[in-house]
Amino acid sequence: MKLRTACIYTILSAALPLYAQENSNGKEWTLQECINYALEKNIQLQQNKISLQESEIDIKDARASLFPSLSFSTGHNVVNRPYQEQSNTVSGTEIISSDEKTTYNGNYSLNAQWTLWNGGQRLNNLKQQKTNRDIARLTVSETENTLQEQITQLFIQILYADESIQINRSTLEVSKATYKRGQELFAEGSLSKADLAQLEAQVSDDQYQLVTAESTWRNYKLQLKQLLELDGSEEFNLVLPELNDENILKMLPSQTDVYQAAMAIRPEIQSSRLSIENAKLGISAAKAGYYPTISLSASSSSTTNSASTNNWAQQMKYGWNNMIGISLSIPIFDNRQNKSNVQKARLQYNTSQLDLINKQKELYSTIEGLWLDALNAQQQYVAAETKVKSSQTSFDMVNEQFNLGMKNTVELLTEKNNLLSAKQQLVQAKYMAILNRTLLNFYAGNNIEL
Repeated sequence: MKLRTACIYTILSAALPLYAQENSNGKEWTLQECINYALEKNIQLQQNKISLQESEIDIKDARASLFPSLSFSTGHNVVNRPYQEQSNTVSGTEIISSDEKTTYNGNYSLNAQWTLWNGGQRLNNLKQQKTNRDIARLTVSETENTLQEQITQLFIQILYADESIQINRSTLEVSKATYKRGQELFAEGSLSKADLAQLEAQVSDDQYQLVTAESTWRNYKLQLKQLLELDGSEEFNLVLPELNDENILKMLPSQTDVYQAAMAIRPEIQSSRLSIENAKLGISAAKAGYYPTISLSASSSSTTNSASTNNWAQQMKYGWNNMIGISLSIPIFDNRQNKSNVQKARLQYNTSQLDLINKQKELYSTIEGLWLDALNAQQQYVAAETKVKSSQTSFDMVNEQFNLGMKNTVELLTEKNNLLSAKQQLVQAKYMAILNRTLLNFYAGNNIEL
Protein backbone atom coordinates (compact mmCIF):
# COMPACT_ATOMS: atom_id res chain seq x y z
CA MET A 1 0.00 0.00 0.00
CA LYS A 2 2.83 2.36 0.83
CA LEU A 3 4.42 1.60 -2.54
CA ARG A 4 1.10 2.15 -4.27
CA THR A 5 0.72 5.57 -2.63
CA ALA A 6 4.27 6.46 -3.70
CA CYS A 7 3.44 5.51 -7.28
CA ILE A 8 0.36 7.72 -7.21
CA TYR A 9 2.45 10.57 -5.83
CA THR A 10 4.91 10.13 -8.70
CA ILE A 11 2.13 10.11 -11.27
CA LEU A 12 0.60 13.24 -9.83
CA SER A 13 3.98 14.95 -9.82
CA ALA A 14 5.32 13.91 -13.19
CA ALA A 15 2.32 13.89 -15.49
CA LEU A 16 -0.13 16.59 -16.32
CA PRO A 17 -3.07 14.27 -16.09
CA LEU A 18 -6.56 13.86 -17.05
CA TYR A 19 -9.39 16.03 -18.14
CA ALA A 20 -12.91 14.98 -17.14
CA GLN A 21 -15.49 15.97 -19.70
CA GLU A 22 -19.27 15.84 -19.33
CA ASN A 23 -21.68 14.77 -22.04
CA SER A 24 -25.38 15.04 -21.33
CA ASN A 25 -26.15 12.19 -23.74
CA GLY A 26 -24.42 9.49 -21.62
CA LYS A 27 -24.90 8.12 -18.13
CA GLU A 28 -23.25 10.15 -15.40
CA TRP A 29 -21.12 8.16 -12.98
CA THR A 30 -20.46 9.18 -9.40
CA LEU A 31 -17.74 7.54 -7.32
CA GLN A 32 -20.31 5.38 -5.52
CA GLU A 33 -21.88 4.28 -8.80
CA CYS A 34 -18.47 3.26 -10.11
CA ILE A 35 -17.84 1.20 -6.98
CA ASN A 36 -21.27 -0.46 -7.05
CA TYR A 37 -20.93 -1.34 -10.71
CA ALA A 38 -17.45 -2.83 -10.24
CA LEU A 39 -18.62 -4.94 -7.29
CA GLU A 40 -21.28 -6.41 -9.56
CA LYS A 41 -19.39 -6.83 -12.84
CA ASN A 42 -15.68 -7.25 -12.07
CA ILE A 43 -14.42 -10.56 -13.51
CA GLN A 44 -11.91 -11.35 -10.76
CA LEU A 45 -14.57 -10.80 -8.13
CA GLN A 46 -16.98 -13.10 -9.98
CA GLN A 47 -14.26 -15.76 -10.16
CA ASN A 48 -13.75 -15.51 -6.39
CA LYS A 49 -17.49 -15.94 -5.87
CA ILE A 50 -17.40 -19.09 -8.01
CA SER A 51 -14.57 -20.40 -5.80
CA LEU A 52 -16.80 -19.71 -2.80
CA GLN A 53 -19.56 -21.81 -4.37
CA GLU A 54 -17.05 -24.61 -4.99
CA SER A 55 -16.09 -24.55 -1.30
CA GLU A 56 -19.77 -25.05 -0.39
CA ILE A 57 -19.79 -28.18 -2.57
CA ASP A 58 -16.61 -29.43 -0.82
CA ILE A 59 -18.41 -29.12 2.52
CA LYS A 60 -21.27 -31.27 1.24
CA ASP A 61 -18.78 -33.89 0.02
CA ALA A 62 -16.99 -33.94 3.38
CA ARG A 63 -20.30 -34.27 5.22
CA ALA A 64 -21.45 -37.07 2.91
CA SER A 65 -18.28 -39.06 3.68
CA LEU A 66 -19.62 -39.60 7.23
CA PHE A 67 -22.43 -41.80 5.89
CA PRO A 68 -22.39 -45.29 4.34
CA SER A 69 -21.96 -45.82 0.63
CA LEU A 70 -24.25 -48.13 -1.35
CA SER A 71 -23.67 -49.56 -4.82
CA PHE A 72 -25.19 -52.12 -7.13
CA SER A 73 -23.16 -54.27 -9.51
CA THR A 74 -23.97 -56.93 -12.04
CA GLY A 75 -21.88 -59.08 -14.35
CA HIS A 76 -22.84 -61.31 -17.30
CA ASN A 77 -20.59 -63.88 -18.95
CA VAL A 78 -20.78 -66.34 -21.82
CA VAL A 79 -18.59 -69.42 -21.21
CA ASN A 80 -17.58 -71.79 -24.00
CA ARG A 81 -15.94 -75.21 -23.34
CA PRO A 82 -15.52 -76.72 -26.84
CA TYR A 83 -13.66 -79.91 -25.79
CA GLN A 84 -15.35 -80.72 -22.50
CA GLU A 85 -17.92 -83.51 -22.46
CA GLN A 86 -19.53 -82.52 -19.17
CA SER A 87 -18.91 -79.70 -16.67
CA ASN A 88 -19.89 -79.08 -13.10
CA THR A 89 -20.65 -75.45 -12.23
CA VAL A 90 -21.43 -73.98 -8.85
CA SER A 91 -24.19 -71.38 -9.19
CA GLY A 92 -25.29 -70.02 -5.86
CA THR A 93 -26.30 -73.07 -3.82
CA GLU A 94 -26.67 -75.27 -6.94
CA ILE A 95 -24.13 -77.63 -8.45
CA ILE A 96 -25.08 -77.80 -12.12
CA SER A 97 -23.93 -80.67 -14.31
CA SER A 98 -24.16 -79.88 -17.99
CA ASP A 99 -22.89 -81.22 -21.29
CA GLU A 100 -23.59 -77.91 -23.04
CA LYS A 101 -20.44 -76.43 -24.50
CA THR A 102 -21.65 -72.81 -24.23
CA THR A 103 -23.38 -71.46 -21.12
CA TYR A 104 -24.43 -68.07 -19.87
CA ASN A 105 -24.23 -66.91 -16.25
CA GLY A 106 -25.05 -63.69 -14.46
CA ASN A 107 -24.43 -62.31 -11.00
CA TYR A 108 -26.13 -59.49 -9.12
CA SER A 109 -24.83 -57.80 -5.98
CA LEU A 110 -25.85 -54.95 -3.68
CA ASN A 111 -22.91 -53.69 -1.57
CA ALA A 112 -22.71 -51.28 1.35
CA GLN A 113 -19.56 -49.85 2.94
CA TRP A 114 -19.26 -47.67 6.03
CA THR A 115 -16.12 -46.43 7.73
CA LEU A 116 -17.01 -46.38 11.41
CA TRP A 117 -13.81 -44.72 12.66
CA ASN A 118 -10.52 -43.61 11.13
CA GLY A 119 -8.97 -41.53 13.88
CA GLY A 120 -11.28 -38.54 13.36
CA GLN A 121 -9.87 -37.81 9.90
CA ARG A 122 -13.28 -37.33 8.28
CA LEU A 123 -14.50 -34.98 11.01
CA ASN A 124 -11.34 -32.91 10.78
CA ASN A 125 -11.70 -32.80 7.01
CA LEU A 126 -15.26 -31.49 7.38
CA LYS A 127 -14.04 -28.78 9.76
CA GLN A 128 -11.26 -27.86 7.35
CA GLN A 129 -13.68 -27.55 4.46
CA LYS A 130 -15.89 -25.24 6.52
CA THR A 131 -12.84 -23.13 7.35
CA ASN A 132 -11.87 -23.08 3.67
CA ARG A 133 -15.36 -21.84 2.90
CA ASP A 134 -14.95 -18.99 5.39
CA ILE A 135 -11.53 -18.15 3.92
CA ALA A 136 -13.05 -18.10 0.41
CA ARG A 137 -15.74 -15.72 1.64
CA LEU A 138 -13.06 -13.45 3.10
CA THR A 139 -11.18 -13.59 -0.21
CA VAL A 140 -14.29 -12.18 -1.86
CA SER A 141 -14.36 -9.37 0.72
CA GLU A 142 -10.66 -8.71 0.22
CA THR A 143 -11.14 -8.40 -3.54
CA GLU A 144 -14.07 -6.04 -2.96
CA ASN A 145 -11.88 -3.85 -0.74
CA THR A 146 -9.08 -3.81 -3.32
CA LEU A 147 -11.53 -2.80 -6.04
CA GLN A 148 -12.90 0.04 -3.95
CA GLU A 149 -9.41 1.31 -3.20
CA GLN A 150 -8.34 1.15 -6.85
CA ILE A 151 -11.46 2.92 -8.08
CA THR A 152 -11.09 5.60 -5.42
CA GLN A 153 -7.47 6.20 -6.42
CA LEU A 154 -8.38 6.52 -10.09
CA PHE A 155 -11.35 8.74 -9.33
CA ILE A 156 -9.23 11.10 -7.26
CA GLN A 157 -6.61 11.13 -10.00
CA ILE A 158 -9.36 12.26 -12.34
CA LEU A 159 -10.34 14.98 -9.86
CA TYR A 160 -6.73 16.10 -9.79
CA ALA A 161 -6.65 15.97 -13.58
CA ASP A 162 -9.73 18.11 -13.94
CA GLU A 163 -8.24 20.86 -11.83
CA SER A 164 -4.77 20.46 -13.29
CA ILE A 165 -6.05 20.79 -16.84
CA GLN A 166 -7.76 24.02 -15.90
CA ILE A 167 -4.45 25.34 -14.63
CA ASN A 168 -2.77 24.40 -17.92
CA ARG A 169 -5.53 25.96 -19.93
CA SER A 170 -5.41 29.23 -18.02
CA THR A 171 -1.61 29.20 -18.30
CA LEU A 172 -1.94 28.83 -22.06
CA GLU A 173 -4.32 31.79 -22.19
CA VAL A 174 -1.84 33.91 -20.24
CA SER A 175 0.94 32.85 -22.61
CA LYS A 176 -1.16 33.85 -25.61
CA ALA A 177 -1.99 37.22 -24.08
CA THR A 178 1.66 37.79 -23.24
CA TYR A 179 2.72 36.88 -26.77
CA LYS A 180 0.14 39.27 -28.19
CA ARG A 181 1.46 42.05 -25.97
CA GLY A 182 4.98 41.09 -27.05
CA GLN A 183 4.01 41.57 -30.67
CA GLU A 184 2.82 45.08 -29.84
CA LEU A 185 6.06 45.86 -28.00
CA PHE A 186 8.06 44.45 -30.91
CA ALA A 187 6.17 46.67 -33.30
CA GLU A 188 6.97 49.65 -31.08
CA GLY A 189 10.62 48.66 -31.02
CA SER A 190 10.59 47.93 -27.26
CA LEU A 191 11.15 44.16 -27.63
CA SER A 192 13.77 42.29 -29.60
CA LYS A 193 12.96 39.59 -32.12
CA ALA A 194 14.75 37.00 -29.94
CA ASP A 195 12.54 37.87 -26.95
CA LEU A 196 9.42 37.65 -29.11
CA ALA A 197 10.55 34.22 -30.31
CA GLN A 198 10.87 33.11 -26.67
CA LEU A 199 7.29 34.19 -26.00
CA GLU A 200 6.09 32.34 -29.10
CA ALA A 201 7.99 29.23 -28.04
CA GLN A 202 6.34 29.41 -24.61
CA VAL A 203 2.90 29.42 -26.24
CA SER A 204 3.84 26.35 -28.27
CA ASP A 205 5.17 24.59 -25.16
CA ASP A 206 2.02 25.31 -23.17
CA GLN A 207 -0.10 24.10 -26.09
CA TYR A 208 1.94 20.88 -26.20
CA GLN A 209 1.40 20.35 -22.46
CA LEU A 210 -2.34 20.75 -22.92
CA VAL A 211 -2.44 18.21 -25.77
CA THR A 212 -0.34 15.80 -23.69
CA ALA A 213 -2.71 16.21 -20.74
CA GLU A 214 -5.73 15.41 -22.89
CA SER A 215 -4.00 12.30 -24.27
CA THR A 216 -3.15 11.19 -20.73
CA TRP A 217 -6.77 11.78 -19.71
CA ARG A 218 -7.96 9.37 -22.39
CA ASN A 219 -5.52 6.73 -21.15
CA TYR A 220 -6.61 7.05 -17.52
CA LYS A 221 -10.26 7.04 -18.49
CA LEU A 222 -9.66 3.78 -20.36
CA GLN A 223 -8.03 2.28 -17.25
CA LEU A 224 -11.07 3.11 -15.14
CA LYS A 225 -13.43 1.70 -17.75
CA GLN A 226 -11.42 -1.51 -17.89
CA LEU A 227 -11.57 -1.80 -14.12
CA LEU A 228 -15.34 -1.48 -14.37
CA GLU A 229 -15.44 -4.03 -17.22
CA LEU A 230 -16.93 -1.41 -19.57
CA ASP A 231 -16.50 -1.48 -23.32
CA GLY A 232 -13.95 1.01 -24.61
CA SER A 233 -16.49 2.70 -26.89
CA GLU A 234 -19.19 2.99 -24.22
CA GLU A 235 -20.15 6.48 -23.06
CA PHE A 236 -18.53 7.25 -19.72
CA ASN A 237 -19.15 10.61 -18.05
CA LEU A 238 -18.03 11.27 -14.49
CA VAL A 239 -19.71 13.49 -11.92
CA LEU A 240 -16.86 15.30 -10.17
CA PRO A 241 -17.68 16.82 -6.76
CA GLU A 242 -16.42 20.19 -5.60
CA LEU A 243 -14.01 19.85 -2.68
CA ASN A 244 -13.26 22.83 -0.46
CA ASP A 245 -10.62 23.46 2.18
CA GLU A 246 -12.78 21.82 4.83
CA ASN A 247 -12.49 18.48 3.01
CA ILE A 248 -8.75 18.90 2.62
CA LEU A 249 -7.82 20.03 6.10
CA LYS A 250 -10.30 17.87 7.99
CA MET A 251 -8.80 16.35 11.14
CA LEU A 252 -7.26 12.95 10.62
CA PRO A 253 -8.45 9.95 12.65
CA SER A 254 -6.11 8.57 15.27
CA GLN A 255 -3.53 6.25 13.78
CA THR A 256 -3.90 3.82 16.71
CA ASP A 257 -7.69 3.80 16.45
CA VAL A 258 -7.55 3.09 12.73
CA TYR A 259 -5.12 0.21 13.25
CA GLN A 260 -7.20 -1.37 16.03
CA ALA A 261 -10.36 -1.10 13.96
CA ALA A 262 -8.62 -2.52 10.90
CA MET A 263 -7.25 -5.46 12.91
CA ALA A 264 -10.81 -6.39 13.83
CA ILE A 265 -12.48 -6.04 10.42
CA ARG A 266 -9.94 -6.35 7.59
CA PRO A 267 -10.56 -9.62 5.70
CA GLU A 268 -6.85 -10.31 5.10
CA ILE A 269 -6.26 -10.42 8.88
CA GLN A 270 -9.30 -12.60 9.54
CA SER A 271 -8.28 -14.91 6.70
CA SER A 272 -4.79 -15.35 8.18
CA ARG A 273 -6.30 -16.21 11.56
CA LEU A 274 -8.55 -18.82 9.97
CA SER A 275 -5.54 -20.26 8.14
CA ILE A 276 -3.93 -20.90 11.54
CA GLU A 277 -7.05 -22.76 12.69
CA ASN A 278 -7.03 -24.71 9.46
CA ALA A 279 -3.39 -25.66 9.98
CA LYS A 280 -4.25 -26.98 13.46
CA LEU A 281 -6.93 -29.19 11.95
CA GLY A 282 -4.36 -30.32 9.38
CA ILE A 283 -2.11 -31.57 12.18
CA SER A 284 -4.99 -33.54 13.72
CA ALA A 285 -5.90 -35.00 10.34
CA ALA A 286 -2.28 -36.05 9.73
CA LYS A 287 -2.06 -37.73 13.17
CA ALA A 288 -5.16 -39.78 12.31
CA GLY A 289 -2.92 -41.84 10.02
CA TYR A 290 -1.40 -43.46 13.12
CA TYR A 291 -4.76 -44.83 14.31
CA PRO A 292 -6.61 -47.97 13.20
CA THR A 293 -9.46 -47.82 10.72
CA ILE A 294 -12.67 -49.70 11.51
CA SER A 295 -15.04 -50.38 8.64
CA LEU A 296 -18.39 -52.13 8.34
CA SER A 297 -19.41 -53.84 5.10
CA ALA A 298 -22.54 -55.66 3.94
CA SER A 299 -23.72 -57.23 0.72
CA SER A 300 -26.65 -59.08 -0.78
CA SER A 301 -26.09 -61.09 -3.99
CA SER A 302 -27.31 -63.88 -6.23
CA THR A 303 -26.27 -65.69 -9.44
CA THR A 304 -27.94 -67.34 -12.40
CA ASN A 305 -26.81 -69.90 -15.02
CA SER A 306 -28.42 -70.90 -18.30
CA ALA A 307 -27.55 -74.55 -17.69
CA SER A 308 -29.75 -74.74 -14.60
CA THR A 309 -33.09 -76.55 -14.76
CA ASN A 310 -34.59 -73.85 -12.56
CA ASN A 311 -36.03 -70.73 -14.08
CA TRP A 312 -34.44 -67.29 -13.57
CA ALA A 313 -36.62 -66.36 -10.57
CA GLN A 314 -35.95 -69.66 -8.80
CA GLN A 315 -32.21 -69.32 -9.39
CA MET A 316 -32.28 -65.79 -7.94
CA LYS A 317 -34.18 -67.08 -4.91
CA TYR A 318 -32.08 -70.15 -4.22
CA GLY A 319 -28.80 -68.42 -4.98
CA TRP A 320 -29.56 -65.39 -2.80
CA ASN A 321 -27.00 -64.86 0.00
CA ASN A 322 -26.37 -62.03 2.47
CA MET A 323 -23.14 -61.02 4.16
CA ILE A 324 -22.16 -58.57 6.86
CA GLY A 325 -18.67 -58.05 8.21
CA ILE A 326 -16.41 -55.73 10.10
CA SER A 327 -12.77 -55.04 9.31
CA LEU A 328 -9.93 -53.53 11.30
CA SER A 329 -6.85 -52.05 9.65
CA ILE A 330 -3.88 -51.19 11.89
CA PRO A 331 -0.93 -49.28 10.39
CA ILE A 332 2.37 -50.87 11.38
CA PHE A 333 4.99 -49.72 8.92
CA ASP A 334 4.12 -47.14 6.25
CA ASN A 335 7.55 -46.11 4.98
CA ARG A 336 7.48 -42.98 7.18
CA GLN A 337 4.47 -41.54 5.34
CA ASN A 338 2.44 -40.63 8.45
CA LYS A 339 5.42 -39.10 10.22
CA SER A 340 6.23 -36.95 7.21
CA ASN A 341 2.60 -35.84 6.93
CA VAL A 342 2.55 -34.74 10.57
CA GLN A 343 5.85 -32.88 10.24
CA LYS A 344 4.65 -31.07 7.12
CA ALA A 345 1.38 -30.16 8.83
CA ARG A 346 3.29 -28.64 11.76
CA LEU A 347 5.50 -26.67 9.38
CA GLN A 348 2.36 -25.39 7.65
CA TYR A 349 1.06 -24.30 11.04
CA ASN A 350 4.27 -22.37 11.73
CA THR A 351 4.07 -20.80 8.28
CA SER A 352 0.49 -19.66 8.86
CA GLN A 353 1.49 -18.03 12.16
CA LEU A 354 4.31 -16.15 10.45
CA ASP A 355 1.92 -15.13 7.68
CA LEU A 356 -0.42 -13.55 10.24
CA ILE A 357 2.46 -11.63 11.82
CA ASN A 358 3.53 -10.44 8.36
CA LYS A 359 -0.01 -9.34 7.48
CA GLN A 360 -0.27 -7.42 10.75
CA LYS A 361 3.01 -5.65 10.04
CA GLU A 362 1.94 -4.82 6.49
CA LEU A 363 -1.35 -3.45 7.77
CA TYR A 364 0.39 -1.26 10.35
CA SER A 365 2.91 -0.04 7.77
CA THR A 366 0.11 0.79 5.32
CA ILE A 367 -1.91 2.72 7.87
CA GLU A 368 1.15 4.52 9.19
CA GLY A 369 2.14 5.45 5.63
CA LEU A 370 -1.34 6.73 4.81
CA TRP A 371 -1.49 8.77 8.01
CA LEU A 372 1.94 10.36 7.53
CA ASP A 373 1.30 11.06 3.84
CA ALA A 374 -2.05 12.65 4.68
CA LEU A 375 -0.51 14.81 7.40
CA ASN A 376 2.38 15.89 5.18
CA ALA A 377 0.00 16.67 2.32
CA GLN A 378 -2.16 18.84 4.57
CA GLN A 379 0.87 20.78 5.76
CA GLN A 380 2.14 21.09 2.20
CA TYR A 381 -1.26 22.36 1.10
CA VAL A 382 -1.21 25.16 3.67
CA ALA A 383 2.33 26.13 2.62
CA ALA A 384 1.45 25.87 -1.08
CA GLU A 385 -1.53 28.21 -0.61
CA THR A 386 0.77 30.90 0.69
CA LYS A 387 3.25 30.23 -2.10
CA VAL A 388 0.54 30.55 -4.78
CA LYS A 389 -0.63 33.87 -3.38
CA SER A 390 2.88 35.32 -3.28
CA SER A 391 3.76 33.89 -6.72
CA GLN A 392 0.56 35.30 -8.17
CA THR A 393 1.31 38.74 -6.73
CA SER A 394 4.88 38.62 -8.04
CA PHE A 395 3.77 37.51 -11.50
CA ASP A 396 1.09 40.20 -11.71
CA MET A 397 3.65 42.88 -10.86
CA VAL A 398 6.27 41.61 -13.33
CA ASN A 399 3.62 41.14 -16.03
CA GLU A 400 2.45 44.72 -15.55
CA GLN A 401 6.01 45.98 -15.72
CA PHE A 402 6.61 43.85 -18.85
CA ASN A 403 3.60 45.42 -20.52
CA LEU A 404 5.16 48.81 -19.77
CA GLY A 405 8.48 47.65 -21.19
CA MET A 406 10.20 47.71 -17.79
CA LYS A 407 10.90 43.93 -17.48
CA ASN A 408 12.48 41.58 -19.98
CA THR A 409 11.17 38.25 -21.30
CA VAL A 410 13.36 36.06 -19.09
CA GLU A 411 12.08 37.71 -15.89
CA LEU A 412 8.48 37.38 -17.03
CA LEU A 413 8.76 33.71 -18.01
CA THR A 414 10.57 32.92 -14.76
CA GLU A 415 7.72 34.36 -12.70
CA LYS A 416 5.15 32.62 -14.88
CA ASN A 417 6.83 29.23 -14.42
CA ASN A 418 7.14 29.85 -10.67
CA LEU A 419 3.40 30.53 -10.51
CA LEU A 420 2.59 27.41 -12.55
CA SER A 421 4.81 25.28 -10.31
CA ALA A 422 3.17 26.68 -7.16
CA LYS A 423 -0.32 25.93 -8.50
CA GLN A 424 0.65 22.38 -9.40
CA GLN A 425 2.13 21.84 -5.94
CA LEU A 426 -1.09 23.14 -4.39
CA VAL A 427 -3.29 20.81 -6.44
CA GLN A 428 -0.98 17.87 -5.81
CA ALA A 429 -1.01 18.40 -2.04
CA LYS A 430 -4.77 18.86 -2.11
CA TYR A 431 -5.59 15.53 -3.70
CA MET A 432 -2.89 13.59 -1.90
CA ALA A 433 -4.44 14.77 1.37
CA ILE A 434 -7.91 13.77 0.20
CA LEU A 435 -6.79 10.37 -1.10
CA ASN A 436 -4.90 9.33 2.02
CA ARG A 437 -7.56 10.59 4.43
CA THR A 438 -10.27 8.77 2.45
CA LEU A 439 -8.33 5.50 2.54
CA LEU A 440 -7.62 5.94 6.25
CA ASN A 441 -11.34 6.21 6.93
CA PHE A 442 -11.94 3.15 4.78
CA TYR A 443 -9.40 1.10 6.76
CA ALA A 444 -11.19 2.21 9.93
CA GLY A 445 -14.38 0.60 8.65
CA ASN A 446 -16.17 3.59 7.12
CA ASN A 447 -17.65 3.75 3.64
CA ILE A 448 -15.64 5.57 0.99
CA GLU A 449 -16.82 9.17 0.76
CA LEU A 450 -15.09 12.23 -0.63
